[in-house]
Amino acid sequence: MVMSMTGFGTGKAEDSHREITIELKTVNNRYLDINLRMPRSLSNFEDDIRKRIQQKISRGRVEVFIGYQNKGQDQVNVTLNEGVAEAYYSAFLALADRFQLDTKPDLAVLSGIEDIFIVTKPEEDEDLLKQLMFDALDDALELVADMREKEGRFIAEDLEARSHVIQRIVDAVEQRSPAVIEEYRQKLRQRMEDLLNNTELDENRFQMEVAYYAERSNITEEIVRLKSHLIQLRQTLKSGGCIGRKLDFIIQEMNREANTIGSKANDIAIINYVVDIKSEIEKIREQIQNIE
Repeated sequence: MVMSMTGFGTGKAEDSHREITIELKTVNNRYLDINLRMPRSLSNFEDDIRKRIQQKISRGRVEVFIGYQNKGQDQVNVTLNEGVAEAYYSAFLALADRFQLDTKPDLAVLSGIEDIFIVTKPEEDEDLLKQLMFDALDDALELVADMREKEGRFIAEDLEARSHVIQRIVDAVEQRSPAVIEEYRQKLRQRMEDLLNNTELDENRFQMEVAYYAERSNITEEIVRLKSHLIQLRQTLKSGGCIGRKLDFIIQEMNREANTIGSKANDIAIINYVVDIKSEIEKIREQIQNIE
C-alpha cells in the first residue's frame, strides 16, 4: 500500500503509580528524521524508542513528545542534612556578630539553601517503565499508521487518475504526429512552387528536405518512453511500500520526455498538448513529495 508521510497519533499507558503519554507527529522529509522531546528520567530509553519507530516508519520527519508522571511521589523521603544546616547556621550567627546585627537566621532563608535537605526517591522499575513506554508508543504508532495509510490511499487514487489523463494526451500527440509531417510536405511544396514560378520542381531534393524534417521532428521514441514511464508509475503505485523516491525519479524522466517532445515537434497543437502534460506532471510531483 502507498503510505503518506503525514500522520498524527497519541498513546497512553499507566499503572497504579505511573503514567506515560506519547504524541507523534509526522510530516514529509527526504530522509527519516526523528526528533525526541522527553523527560531526562526516560533518556536511557532513547535508543530503544528510535529503533521502535524505525521499525514502523522509514521516511519522514517524526516529532515525538513524551510525558511522564510518577503518581507515587509521596514515597519520596526528605531528610535534614544536619552537618550542612549547622554550618550555615553558625555562619549566619558569625555574620550577625561581625556586623553587630540584632537578628537571627530566618528559617525560610535556611530552608532555601541548596543541600540543606537530602531528597531520596525510590528506584524505578526500569523493565516495567520500559514496557509502559512501549505500550504507549505502539498505540501512537498504530494511529499514525492508520492516518498515513488513509491519506496514502487518496494520493494513490489521485495519481492513478492523473496518469490516465496524461495517457490520453499522449495518445492525442501520437495521433497528431503523422499529420504534422504531411502538413509540412504540403506547405513546403506550395512554397517551392510559388518561388520557382512554373519551373519544374526537383522532386528528389524536395523529398530529401521532407525526410530531413521528418527525422528532425520525429517524436516516436519519446512517446514510447513516456508511455513506458506511465506504466511504471501505475505499477509502482500498486506495488506499495517505500516508493516516494522511485516515483520522483519516474516523474523526472516523464518531464524530460515531455520537454523533448515540445522542442522537436514544431507544431502548435502538440506544444499545447505538452503544456497540458507538464501541468499534470507538476501536480503529480507535488503529491509525490508526501509519499513515503
